[in-house]
Amino acid sequence: MKLPTDAPAVVHRRVPWQAGIALAVLASAAVLGLRHWAVIEAGADRLAVADRGWLLTAAAATVATWVCSALAQQGAVAQPLPAGRLTAVQFAASAANHVLPAGLGAGAVNLRFLTRCGLPVGRSATALAVKATAGTVVRAVLIAVLALVCPGVLRVPHVPPLFWAAAVAVAVGAVLLLSGPLRRAARAVLTDVRAVHELPARAGALWGGSLAFACLHAGVVIAVAQALGLPLPPAQVALAYFAASSAAVLLPTPGGLGSLDAALAVALTLSGVPAAAAASTVLGYRLLTGWLPLIPGLLTLGLLIRRKVL
Repeated sequence: MKLPTDAPAVVHRRVPWQAGIALAVLASAAVLGLRHWAVIEAGADRLAVADRGWLLTAAAATVATWVCSALAQQGAVAQPLPAGRLTAVQFAASAANHVLPAGLGAGAVNLRFLTRCGLPVGRSATALAVKATAGTVVRAVLIAVLALVCPGVLRVPHVPPLFWAAAVAVAVGAVLLLSGPLRRAARAVLTDVRAVHELPARAGALWGGSLAFACLHAGVVIAVAQALGLPLPPAQVALAYFAASSAAVLLPTPGGLGSLDAALAVALTLSGVPAAAAASTVLGYRLLTGWLPLIPGLLTLGLLIRRKVL
């Protein structure tokens, strides 16, 4: 049946699901921003008059995080990778991380790059797992060391025994259900770990890059705190950041938006920092590590795709 000539044409277009996630995140951020606008406004005003030297130090530490991420990724792979492209990929991956939660954006970008470099998909995925494992171990060690340096600062909240019982039951059930795939994945990761540690330069790059990456992110928060004149020792600021970033993993959001921000603000406030100063610190960290590099990072991502690096 032929439609009348004056009938409006209906065009069906598919909206990418990534765009839907991004819109949902932006809407959630807007709601949170409106609810806490007074604190955010006070934090922005305080950040505007902060010490420029410390802010430049924080910006330099942010740039160095991408280099250290590239170093750690090279350390997780025995095959040599092009250093310049690898660093550019980490910059682009940090922007992609603001689209997908739980580091999936960065993982997808790095997985594509490693396969483009000739690694099989399985080996590429294992390399990402090796890097993630090293980062988790380094973060746990740093939290333990800082907790000893700053006794009494890190307080574990009381959790009902029923919650722990349910968590253990879920963990045991997941292990039993996925025992086969988990064993194969663990075997592959251990094989690659042994291969990497047979090359001292690769092992040094993996652990050194992972340690420097974590310390530099904490350094960004410390530098912003120093720029604002927060009455808190750098070790306590670092401990607050590591504890908050570890807690934020339990609520994965794109780029840690919302979860990391709230956890870090709460951690700083519990350490004795005024709410406005804590909001300024979180805002400064978010601007330097997330929002300011976002557009250049997305442009870099598009350029890498266009040149078939990804």
